[in-house]
Parts: sequence; structure tokens; C-alpha cells
Amino acid sequence: MLVTGLAVYPVKSTATRPVDSALVLPGGLEGDRTWMVVDGDGTMLTARKTHALFRIVADTPATDPALERGLRLRSPSMPDLLVDEPSGERVRTLVFGQQVDGVVAGREADAWLRTVLGRDDVRLVWCDDPAQRHLDPAFSSPGDHTAFADGYPVTIASLSSLRRLNDWVAEAAVERGEDPPPPLQMERFRPNVVVDGDEPFAEDGWSSVVIGDVRFRAAKLNARCVMTTLDPVSLQTGREPLRTLARHRLVDKKVLFAVNLIPDTAGRISVGDPVEVR
Repeated sequence: MLVTGLAVYPVKSTATRPVDSALVLPGGLEGDRTWMVVDGDGTMLTARKTHALFRIVADTPATDPALERGLRLRSPSMPDLLVDEPSGERVRTLVFGQQVDGVVAGREADAWLRTVLGRDDVRLVWCDDPAQRHLDPAFSSPGDHTAFADGYPVTIASLSSLRRLNDWVAEAAVERGEDPPPPLQMERFRPNVVVDGDEPFAEDGWSSVVIGDVRFRAAKLNARCVMTTLDPVSLQTGREPLRTLARHRLVDKKVLFAVNLIPDTAGRISVGDPVEVR
């Protein structure tokens, strides 16, 4: 089994940024979801409801080596904006109801985002201390942490499982008398690591993963939400993949695809690295 893809999401819920290699830190891949857009109450904004976030391309030195520091924001409708890591006002934010302190990026960044998103209440914040956000103790150890990711530092997904899912989607369409839709792309699931070379859904039984020289614990299977039904290119929503996952991957009223990982060691991983699992 090999790594076939890596991705970082510098600002939560913005466009996928594929990379050839990434530095793994205790809180996840370097630069992953360390920035976040919040509303006037400090609650996270995601593409679940604010689809236009997918149109924003965010880069840091971890995703674009040409950048020397900070964050670059791009949108088809706006000039590029460079944002330095801030050191000013701290605010309390909410990530799925969990309180996390963030540092306000500043008025220029807020104005840029308000124009792009068409809202007058949004702010950009940076997580200067990912260690402050602890993970669910039922699936983690003391000291495990992450920044603004949904719940765990790293998500790993299998191309063989995606192929099986697309087979199920096509078969169900034929059963309904419909033409099979185009295959779903892995971007729907926004993983950090994509692998290939094992049986479909073999990851259900993984307890640990070694990529190159970096070790991870498998925390839990990833419960998927309505954001997977949003096409990242057209921003149109549909019923897949949740409709089909609910037929084949429903456990305790949750539909499952991919695995949440917690790093046990730090180091660099790259596309093409061998993957060992237990």
C-alpha cells in the first residue's frame, strides 16, 4: 500500500491544496486548518452552509514554497490578499461547540472575506496554540490535540474504498432506472492522506498506521456529514454519497467513510511513501 495523495486545508472549509509532501506535527499536518472563518458570535463557518468558502484558495508556505510567511487568500472576484500571522486581539471561538481561542487576523482580512462571502459579520482567526484544543478522551490520550480540524488531527482515506462506493452508487442508479452518475471524486471527503493498495474498507480494522517513518494511531472511523453532498467545483448539492453510504455504511445512525488518525511521532511524509498498518 502506498500514499497516492496528500492535502492541506490552511483555512477551514476552503479549497483543497494538494501537496507532494507534508510535515507531520502532533496537531496534524503543518499548516492544516490553523485558520478559520467565524461569524459575529465566534462560531465557525463551514461550506456546509456557506458554499462560497470552497471558492477561496488559501495558501501558506506549507502549500506554496514561494510564500515566505503568513497566509495568501485568492478568489476569482478579488485581488490576492497576504495576511501575516497576527499577534493582537484574542477571541473565543466555537468549533462544534468546543471553545478554542483564536487570534484575530485584522480588518483588512475581514473586509476581504465579507466581500467574497457576501456577509458583513465574518472574521478570520488564527490558532496560535493548537495544544489548547484537546480531543475526545474516549478516542485519544492526554496531550493529543489539533487546531480547527473537525475533531482529529489527520484523516486518511482509501481509493479502493472510494471505487467500491462508486460501484454501489452506479448499481443503485441502475436499480432505479437511472443512468449511472459520474464517479465521485475523493475531494468530496477532504482527507489529508489518500492511500491505495488494500481491500475496500480494510481500514475499518486498522489500529495503527506507519507512513514512511511516521506512526499514527487510528482513533475512530469518520462519520460523514452533508458537506460530502456538495460538489466542490459546481457547488451544487445532491443526495450522494450519503444516500448510498446509508445503505452500506450505517453504524449507530452514522454513515462512515475514512479514518481519523492521531500522530504518535513527527516527521515528513510524501506521495509514494509505503504504508504499513496493524
